[in-house]
Amino acid sequence: MGAPIAQAQATDPGTQARLAATQRVDSNFIRTNGAGKTADWPSYGLDYAETRFSKLDQVNAGNVKQLGLAWSYNLESTRGVEATPLVVDGIMYVTASWSVVHAIDTRTGQKLWTFDPKVDKTKAYKGCCDVVNRGVAIYEGKVYFGAFDGRLIALDAATGKMIWEKNTVEGQKGAYSITGAPRVIKGKVVIGNSGAEYGVRGFVTAYDAKTGAQKWRWFVVPGDPSKPLEDASMAKAVKTWDPSGKYWEAGGGGTAWDSITYDPELNLMYVGTGNGSPWSHKLRSPKGGDNLYLSSIVAINPDTGKYVWHYQETPGDNWDYTATQPMILANLKIEGKSRKVIMHAPKNGFFFVIDRTNGKFISAKNFVPVNWATGYDKNGRPIEVPAARDGSKPYDAIPGPYGAHNWQSMSFNPQTGLAYFPSQHIPINLMDDKDWKFDQAAPAKPQSGTGWNTAKLLNVEQPKSKLAGRLVAWDPVAQKEAWGVDYGAPSNGGTLTTAGNLVFQGTADGRMVAYNAKSGEKLWEAPTGTGVLAAPVTYLVDGKQYVSVAVGWGGNYGIAQRHTDTLAPGTVYTFAVGGTAKMPDYVQKKADKLVQGVKYDPAKAELGTYLYVEHCLACHGVPAVNNGGTVPNLGYLDPAYIENLDKFILKGPATERGMPDFTGKLSMGDIDALKAFIQGTADAVRPK
Repeated sequence: MGAPIAQAQATDPGTQARLAATQRVDSNFIRTNGAGKTADWPSYGLDYAETRFSKLDQVNAGNVKQLGLAWSYNLESTRGVEATPLVVDGIMYVTASWSVVHAIDTRTGQKLWTFDPKVDKTKAYKGCCDVVNRGVAIYEGKVYFGAFDGRLIALDAATGKMIWEKNTVEGQKGAYSITGAPRVIKGKVVIGNSGAEYGVRGFVTAYDAKTGAQKWRWFVVPGDPSKPLEDASMAKAVKTWDPSGKYWEAGGGGTAWDSITYDPELNLMYVGTGNGSPWSHKLRSPKGGDNLYLSSIVAINPDTGKYVWHYQETPGDNWDYTATQPMILANLKIEGKSRKVIMHAPKNGFFFVIDRTNGKFISAKNFVPVNWATGYDKNGRPIEVPAARDGSKPYDAIPGPYGAHNWQSMSFNPQTGLAYFPSQHIPINLMDDKDWKFDQAAPAKPQSGTGWNTAKLLNVEQPKSKLAGRLVAWDPVAQKEAWGVDYGAPSNGGTLTTAGNLVFQGTADGRMVAYNAKSGEKLWEAPTGTGVLAAPVTYLVDGKQYVSVAVGWGGNYGIAQRHTDTLAPGTVYTFAVGGTAKMPDYVQKKADKLVQGVKYDPAKAELGTYLYVEHCLACHGVPAVNNGGTVPNLGYLDPAYIENLDKFILKGPATERGMPDFTGKLSMGDIDALKAFIQGTADAVRPK
């Protein structure tokens, strides 16, 4: 697939300019830009350390109130947008849902080209958390991105023509996808995959940037013990897993689906690894064990792909506590000494500072309330609360599987010494499913009908904890919050900080906001028409500073829930001092009216509940309880949809928008039971 082709020849001045600009981008360009004025945004986190700290200060705390819209661009998407735009010499590259790439002229806001990888929309169910994509990499005249279906694709940056593509999951078992942005390190394109909910084995792969040839692959967890171990790191890992659980059947997990950073001086690449597959530690590894290298930061030699060291944040992960959240490299003065560190605020609720030269633990402190551990000992091991791991009874997991901080980008401002990131809590009650068997779909087993393998039951009891969302400004040396802003709603956007003493963030309730980076005072905001997930970027074009953000509600939480009255298509908003462009028209969300009048047999409602949990819950939420995100809540549909439910879930028209086809999985009797649950729940909620 995709034998290399010659790069397209430039035929007009615009194409020539794009070619010249992007051909300059290599490892040295990224380092020089980061060390200099940061006029461009050439890599996912701006620089290799992924600080998301811009040295630009033309827009600052004194004039940010004068920001206005310079232009907007319609990404023509209706699902989640999580991408960080890259900008080089006024050319923006950004992805929308379904892995569609857009090249935009930032001087005009006009489209230069688009590339649609034609992902099979009927396979959307093979991703746990929406058909999102977090962006591209640029290197020597090419744009690289991962398609949702597992392909890594190289495009001509000037024209958008495909140069090569590689199937990163060929020969692997299970439902893999790609949602993260690739990084290019020393001429190699590095990418991880998603899919641990489905029963896969995590790995990270490097490909030659010119040809797409695979250079190396490092597996996160050990595989089938009947086959040879890949390397010494797997020999070390296999001792921490109990073979009686046959963990290799469910893959083991550990997918490296997001964070990758790089230290050129140490020549070390750092990868955050994911959760266990299944989630339940007891069912995955019955006799215990740390289960390396789940929920870890792992240092890898980028030349060879060899393991160097690791630090495991959540040994024996039992709660879907991934360590894939954004890492930032910095030099901090700790106890009077300068230390090369990694800062990390992962799902488990603790802010970590570790030595990036050797992986040694320095400190950890919880940035949200937690109930699974009371802290970390001097050796960097959590001091666990036994009831949290027990699993035999329902337990409010705080944080829950959505995490105290998820993939949304963190930024670090060396002038204030603070890291900025969104924290959250989404209530979930967990209990081990002692009857779980790999790949066995059954009523009441969450999303088992679409391939999930968690070995956990959700909300057997109603969670007692409350929904929360907050912007946190964290002092990593003192390990405490410096200031914060309560939002109430979770799933707020990533952050950008600048030398202009600013922090920018988009919110779940549909705003783009700027704060004073030192004090947290709100200085400016603009409406976005829909919730914001992705992080803003800033850059110079012809000597003028712009701030851009890609907006589009969705993602793992936003599929089923929203905190705005409007839902707008995916849009890039670009702001500048003195901007006067008109905001685009929003798509008004219709007033929610509960479904009414569908005839049903109340005796079938209980079976319908179990079937709904098995097949529908993750995307549609609880009927009439959640309000519907980018996928509608079935409790608010027109009665005709529910009366004719079979026509929509058996080879229905919505398969072209990502709806699974349940032909052969659900009978007409099952569908009648689903109708009873949906209408019965709406009837029960209506009086309240």
